[in-house]
Amino acid sequence: MLRALGLGSLGVLAGKTAYDAIVEGRLTIDTGIGRRVRPLGPVEFDFRAPPETVFDLIASPYGDRPPRALRERVQVWERGSDFVLAAHLTPVGRRIVTTLETVRLERPTRFDFRLVRGPVPHLSESFVLEPLGDGTSLVWSGELGTDFGAAGSWWADRVATAWERAVAHSLAAVSAEIDRRAARAV
Repeated sequence: MLRALGLGSLGVLAGKTAYDAIVEGRLTIDTGIGRRVRPLGPVEFDFRAPPETVFDLIASPYGDRPPRALRERVQVWERGSDFVLAAHLTPVGRRIVTTLETVRLERPTRFDFRLVRGPVPHLSESFVLEPLGDGTSLVWSGELGTDFGAAGSWWADRVATAWERAVAHSLAAVSAEIDRRAARAV
């Protein structure tokens, strides 16, 4: 009886440890079994600044000297002229989720992100910028894939909700910085 209880407790602990590792992006399970892919977006954001300014603000964490406020949230592991491999640390509830992503930068019109390690086995997204009068229209879209059929789809819905919230939060910060700079320039 005690042995069964001990094994059961060990199983629960192992399950919780694996769950935490998946949620926090430390373990990615990629079997391809029952893979389902769902769209992210598209969502359009408008900014009161030209595409070059919006691009520079979004690209700033990936440059040689990222803003101090972003150094704890984005860690560039490798950098090329138009490509970086970066760890993104994102607060989700009480957890810090760490994703490892490739980022391709096409100045001043596009960013493409591809997940290398994170809470799902497949995620790609793009941010496309176009002039809009005196400002910029940005369209964010992508796709998120999970394994294991219906169970994976349930997980995809949770991850997509958190991912979309994180994107909206990041773009709201870009918009606030644009407004702050405009107010300072007056």
